[in-house]
Amino acid sequence: MRRRFVIEAVMVATYGQLLVPSRPVDFVLPYSTIMELYDMKDGSEPVMDDPEDDKHVKGKIQELIGFFEDPFNRKKIERALQMPWRESSPLLLNDTVQFTVVHAVDNAQYGEYFDPIETELLLTSMKLGVPLLSDQFEFQDKLLEAEVPVQVYDIEDYEFAVEQGIEASDFESTRDL
Repeated sequence: MRRRFVIEAVMVATYGQLLVPSRPVDFVLPYSTIMELYDMKDGSEPVMDDPEDDKHVKGKIQELIGFFEDPFNRKKIERALQMPWRESSPLLLNDTVQFTVVHAVDNAQYGEYFDPIETELLLTSMKLGVPLLSDQFEFQDKLLEAEVPVQVYDIEDYEFAVEQGIEASDFESTRDL
């Protein structure tokens, strides 16, 4: 069974180890995080502090954009965008990694406490009953502080989450968003 994680698209480009999991993985991406890739690729603000790392990550962002713009994948994404909370058909990257794009909708439930992308990530996690994967300590702290009912793994614990993490069926979620 594939492990599923809600994640920002840029994290997939930033952390190459995510693409070589020990078990099959499905990364669930709110569509807005894919759109964020275009801003990061074209923006003047660096994604990484080190100029060489920044150049490398921006190249990976461009590759990921190319993957999502592939006509076959684009068609799957466009179908998902026809209704709120619709999931795309799997976008297969390789034998162990696939993406599912979700047309997440920010319902302002957590809008005062989290930015729009964070809100879509946590609502997607809650709605689908899928754990979050994040590298942002502040976001993780805010989730705990606000007592948001989501399972979150730090990026450093990715292999543990893949190997020992909870199955989607083990995760109790709030589905009345």
